[in-house]
Amino acid sequence: MSIAYDCTDPDSRAAGISAARAALKGGRLVVMPTDTLYGIGCDAFDSRAVADVLAAKHRGPDMPIGVLVGSWNTIDGLVSRVSDQARELTRAFWPGAVSLVVEQAPSLAWDLGDTRGTVMLRMPLHPVAIELLREVGPMAVSSANVSGRPPAATMNEARDQLGDSVEVYLDGGPSEHAVASSIVDLSGPQPRVLREGAVTKARIAEVLGVTVESLG
Repeated sequence: MSIAYDCTDPDSRAAGISAARAALKGGRLVVMPTDTLYGIGCDAFDSRAVADVLAAKHRGPDMPIGVLVGSWNTIDGLVSRVSDQARELTRAFWPGAVSLVVEQAPSLAWDLGDTRGTVMLRMPLHPVAIELLREVGPMAVSSANVSGRPPAATMNEARDQLGDSVEVYLDGGPSEHAVASSIVDLSGPQPRVLREGAVTKARIAEVLGVTVESLG
């Protein structure tokens, strides 16, 4: 049986964060608000819970899950090397709506799907998400919807699709922008924009000092 918490109320928010922390530590799933859309997530280092996220979304490991972090310096322990381009993008856009695909640290014991040695990282600009991430550490998070259906911009939209596969729902109100993050791939010889979302390709090119065309 899932439980929802109204995070616009301080007491309910505190209870919700506590319940979400316990659920995540117990290998269960949580839905939470972010600055883009609602996300379904688990402890990034719990491979069974990651498999449960994929099952709840009705999708396979061929579409790996990204990781949300609660601070800038968290990425230092998750990647093999933080490039100058990664630093520039995190300074410009984190916390915010830019996800970075980078080479993961080879020592990491996690299974996020068929990542081919990379990981997609983002630090969201939402107080509820940041509070939870700072308490529990990196979370594997995907959009809170069944694959092929519209992403959830409210907690109720997420709950309608995911139901009791999620133990705790944190309601932060409607998503302010309801637009997915932009994805920049930094794992190859030159940066590429894999998805233009809330942050424009032109703005990303400006920060990196490259042409829009070079970003693909």
